Amino acid sequence: MASLHALLGGTFDPIHYGHLRPVEALAQLTGLQKVTLLPNNVPPHRPQPEASSAQRVRMVELAIGDRPLFTLDRREMQRKTPSYTVETLEALRGEYGEQQPLAFIIGQDSLLTLHTWHRWHDLLTLCHLLVCRRPGYPTKMETPALQSWLDTHLTAQATALHQQPSGLIFQADTPLVPVSATEIRQRRHQGQSCDDLLPPAVIDYIEREGLYLKSFT
Repeated sequence: MASLHALLGGTFDPIHYGHLRPVEALAQLTGLQKVTLLPNNVPPHRPQPEASSAQRVRMVELAIGDRPLFTLDRREMQRKTPSYTVETLEALRGEYGEQQPLAFIIGQDSLLTLHTWHRWHDLLTLCHLLVCRRPGYPTKMETPALQSWLDTHLTAQATALHQQPSGLIFQADTPLVPVSATEIRQRRHQGQSCDDLLPPAVIDYIEREGLYLKSFT
């Protein structure tokens, strides 16, 4: 069986250390050799990003240029309609075949609201879920039924993720990196430095493009 391949979706508006560093730690914990970043064009659960699609893709390219763990997949950027994770996973499963171990990386905040996602019950038929800790979020699901669902699929064995194509949830004790894209945009709006929050090449690009300078209305 091929080695585990993981995917991370997001608006990446902009990409920052809160995306990159926990995933790098996750790779060490689980033996990941490859993580594909999937920027989305029209996010279904949040406002449209401030930066353009082309700008967000370029920031991802710059962020991962010296990080060989990561690759970029632009397929969701080509959609003019909302990108649903389950549909992207179905397409990838079709490309990789039924036996390739696939995982989708989410934060604890997303796990807690997973039952609101489009066709969420189908996700574990297509992939594993790798869950990174997030500051300030509960560790228990909101109902006994959801907690039972989680408990049924949980594994503490990273090796198990490589031995079957889908169906498991691994909660990773990754470092807490309390950085958000919202905080970065707010700092930029207020003229504050973001040097400690994202890679230098991304900061340079943001400066050149004049991104995130407008005030909130």
